[in-house]
Amino acid sequence: MVVTRFAPSPTGYLHIGGLRTALFNWLWARKNGGKFILRIEDTDLARNSEEATRAILEAFDWVGLDYDGDVAYQSKRFDIYKRYIDKLLKEGKAYYCYMTKEELDKLREEQIARGERPRYDRRYRDFDGEPPSGVEPVVRIKAPLEGNIVFEDGIKGTITIHADEVDDFIIARSDGTPTYNFVVAVDDALMGVTDVIRGDDHLYNTPKQIIVYRALGLRIPRFYHVPMILNEEGKKLSKRDGALDVMEYKRMGYLPEALLNFLVRLGWSHKDQEIFSLEEMKRLFDPHDINKAPSSYNLSKLDWLNSHYIKNKPNDELLPLLEEFGLYLSDHDRKEILLDALKERAKTLKELAEMAQGILEAPKEYEERALKKVTKGEWKEILERFVELLTAAQPHLPVDFHNLIEEVVREREIGFGKIGQPLRVALTGKLGGPDLADIMAVIGKDEVIRRVNHFIQLFG
Repeated sequence: MVVTRFAPSPTGYLHIGGLRTALFNWLWARKNGGKFILRIEDTDLARNSEEATRAILEAFDWVGLDYDGDVAYQSKRFDIYKRYIDKLLKEGKAYYCYMTKEELDKLREEQIARGERPRYDRRYRDFDGEPPSGVEPVVRIKAPLEGNIVFEDGIKGTITIHADEVDDFIIARSDGTPTYNFVVAVDDALMGVTDVIRGDDHLYNTPKQIIVYRALGLRIPRFYHVPMILNEEGKKLSKRDGALDVMEYKRMGYLPEALLNFLVRLGWSHKDQEIFSLEEMKRLFDPHDINKAPSSYNLSKLDWLNSHYIKNKPNDELLPLLEEFGLYLSDHDRKEILLDALKERAKTLKELAEMAQGILEAPKEYEERALKKVTKGEWKEILERFVELLTAAQPHLPVDFHNLIEEVVREREIGFGKIGQPLRVALTGKLGGPDLADIMAVIGKDEVIRRVNHFIQLFG
């Protein structure tokens, strides 16, 4: 059975690079009918944040990635790690190191002065003398002294690291708390993780974790190291480019299905397909198909995908989502006309809500450029005639309002723009927007008359 995991540290919010990693792991587990584990790596007690943990769980809930069993917290597993550290000490595969920070700093300075790579010199590896007093030792694992550490990466191919490149690294600090590479290997083995899909910034942690697996006689999982997401200039993604808290995308009005579709395409593809439902992703995804090269973040692609999902979402599903942006349409009798008119134009839910408010609320100001363009010639007489016809009619549907505009066009022998443009500015304060007939059907006859008369009074 395939078992994957996502293991964030709760020292900050979940950003989209982390969510992409989680998605890849989730898809691979679900495709294979396996298990997906969420593990919070909170051994760094000084830097942990409960708020960050809540934000990670909230993000998972929002995008709809479920996990198997309860969330695992490393901070609750210290007794397990201690047991395995003691086992390595007892078997002579790890040892106490009494080197102080000052001694280590001095050693590194000397090595750099000699043009050598700074590293611990293993001076306590086979130490059997009297430990120096007053020093709380760390625990170091005995790394191999010769040969290579070789593993097959599902994306990058065969990775070979010479043993000389890996120190006897620390597996427990002087206060007894275990270190990252040790607890990750122990947890992945004990939780039955078979496939580790993670960012390639972890690539050189892998040899250290393999040393831990081998020392403890644990099964080594398959590894897939995913290239990072770069900005459009080919540099590391920053907050300015989009490396935001996942929940910020919700606040900006993106749909979770659009964000997941966007992320799956950052580094993975299937032929020329761009739109993927979650079910299609599960069916088609394979981590072996992830690109070896970094992927490029493109906000316009996310906007395009989001507009696609908004356009295709049923109106009754949009209503509660729009309420989060201050738009309450449940009791509005023309909500279907309004949403159908705006869904084609909006890139985000926030933009959709703002556009709707711009129709439902009478304009408080008018674009100066628009005023200059439309308050020319016989605009006032045209609008007055339209109000006259509208007052005598009983329009309800968009087609009814459109027919009244057509009547003015025929009667005065003018182009559609001669009435359409001043009428649009009178109703919304600007020149752009959805179909005029839709706008009028939504706000209703009386409100149309009120807004047009107010416009004539101001500028006529």
